[in-house]
Amino acid sequence: MGELANCERCNRVFVKQFREICNECYKKEEEDFRMVYNFLRKRENRMATIGQIVEATDVDESILHKFIREKRLQPSHFPNLSYPCERCQRPITEGTLCDACQTELKEELERHDAVESIQEKALKEESETTYYAKGEWKKD
Repeated sequence: MGELANCERCNRVFVKQFREICNECYKKEEEDFRMVYNFLRKRENRMATIGQIVEATDVDESILHKFIREKRLQPSHFPNLSYPCERCQRPITEGTLCDACQTELKEELERHDAVESIQEKALKEESETTYYAKGEWKKD
């Protein structure tokens, strides 16, 4: 059985099972998708940008981004469709980060790993220091 949750779009309480939104909002979202898809199916609209689609269909831009992220609208079929990178807001067509942000994050992780490795090596050398005692040991 599902749990009670608030709809992400309308804040209405509903029993959450498969979606993060209530049935009414889901139906509205499906209507929006059909409207956008029918608009883009026309040959003259296939090169439409997000702004042009929003203007023609009155569908919210965030919903269009969601359709693209979910691969319901594919940029390979409609080349001017994209959504913003989560870090820098550059337009992208797949994933959550653009190539530049991915590269930058990888470099930062490599630098962090290198610094961490140097610190671990220093700690290891410090703990491996051997101390010798001078004197005689007595046997009992």
